Amino acid sequence: MRKLVSLLLAGAMCASMAFGVVGCHKPKYIPKFDVPEEFDETNKYEITFWAKNDTNATQKAIYEDAISSFEALYPNIKVNIRFYTDYSAMYNDVITNISTNTTPNVCITYPDHIATYMTGENIVVPLDDLMMDSKYGLGGSELKFDSPTEDEMVSEFMEECVIGDSHYAIPYMRSTEACYINKDMVEALGYELPEVLTWDFVWEVSEAAMEKNSDGSFKINNQMTMIPFIYKSTDNMMIQSLAQKGAGYSTPSGKIEIFNDTTASLLKEFAAHGKSGAFSTFKISSYPGNFLNAGQCIFAIDSTAGATWMGTNAPNLDISSDKLVDFETVVYPIPQYDPEHPKMISQGPSICIFNKEDTMEVLASWLFASYLLTNDVQISYSQTEGYVPVTKKAQESAEYQDYLSRAGEDNELYYDIKIEAAKMLIANTENTFVTPVFNGSASLRMASGELIENAVKSARRKKAVDDEFIAGLYEDVTSLYRLDQIVEAEGEEDPTLPKLGKLPGTSKALLITLGATWVLIGCYVGVDTLKKKKK
Repeated sequence: MRKLVSLLLAGAMCASMAFGVVGCHKPKYIPKFDVPEEFDETNKYEITFWAKNDTNATQKAIYEDAISSFEALYPNIKVNIRFYTDYSAMYNDVITNISTNTTPNVCITYPDHIATYMTGENIVVPLDDLMMDSKYGLGGSELKFDSPTEDEMVSEFMEECVIGDSHYAIPYMRSTEACYINKDMVEALGYELPEVLTWDFVWEVSEAAMEKNSDGSFKINNQMTMIPFIYKSTDNMMIQSLAQKGAGYSTPSGKIEIFNDTTASLLKEFAAHGKSGAFSTFKISSYPGNFLNAGQCIFAIDSTAGATWMGTNAPNLDISSDKLVDFETVVYPIPQYDPEHPKMISQGPSICIFNKEDTMEVLASWLFASYLLTNDVQISYSQTEGYVPVTKKAQESAEYQDYLSRAGEDNELYYDIKIEAAKMLIANTENTFVTPVFNGSASLRMASGELIENAVKSARRKKAVDDEFIAGLYEDVTSLYRLDQIVEAEGEEDPTLPKLGKLPGTSKALLITLGATWVLIGCYVGVDTLKKKKK
């Protein structure tokens, strides 16, 4: 029995130590970064760069050319690139590497992810001092390349990289969502596209397209398949709808506001059109572009970065040529609830830099990151898809303006739908917005989409999407994404920095284990005492 007590005590001590690491750990923030006076070009620096690239060989070549050109300017800096097929895999690897102090130097990422990175030991470098440094900052005098100045950055895109009061990233490329429309079908149904696309218009046309022939095919396309309206990202669908209606989503400090009456009303609206078959989502049906190009969809909402997949002449197609339908494609901003005050989300990758012991290595990382803002990189990358450059320097350059003016010259570099999508974002930059960033904002984003997916699926299965259903859905989604563990930041030492949420599940488990261990010890001692008394 004494051996048992020893084991239990050892377990208790281990649990206490583990809890001290997991539950009581405090993130170590860098209040500022001290920029070295001079960059040491006599020493060699090797930095790692993690970037996303799935199957786009052109984008991969742009990254590789950028690295080669940068290394020619700075022979003492070696850049090793690692490609990822999706952002989630990169995000998971960064989280794993934080615990072993093996993060990359430079990483393509999103602010939601950065907020989580900043809760670790090896944290993200605040960039304000680097950006403003007279020698090596934006437009710095000692740079060996033509860097944009701070005034030549698009201010709206720069603001998206602020967490608290500091920039923890610089923007790399920007996109928004667009509604790709089969104009021929809209007119065949007796409608004319309005100047500003509204939700009422989209719903009315979509429901009108559900009329069938006697053989069960749809009148509008004489096919057995027709989904008039398909939305790729239901996360964005909910976020933008709430913004357009002026309803709550979350506060900058992390207070969850999404579970409100407006959300409930929206869910009922979306579910009703899902039940009729007039509306579906990517997760339920598949890529909107596939249906659009096959003449089986009228309104396809996807990123402007996906423009090369949209339309009869799209350079990228996922359907066979025999299924392709010839039609006129037009590009609109997403539908609006308030046409007088349009709102659309701004999205796209940014660049962050991880802290290292050697400040000169961090400076080398910054030099490479800022090189990605040069016109050559910005313009060449934006031409691959419907992205827009994040600098006014690139956007207003003669080269980029020439590119925009040549829409339709071919169906590759000058594919008209791709260029129209980019022009649409540039014209609406002031109408874009981003969601608050905090530790847990990524989970809230996923939860917002899950609300729509669940409501639409349930409606298609003939379930009533009413107040009772929505109340249960709120509870389920809160539990699934642990939204009840996200707390509003109050009373912290530094309110400008991202805050941790409630005690993690791992810490709770350790506490339970610790408590159970001491209970077992108490029981043993009690039983042992009774035995001694009986003797």
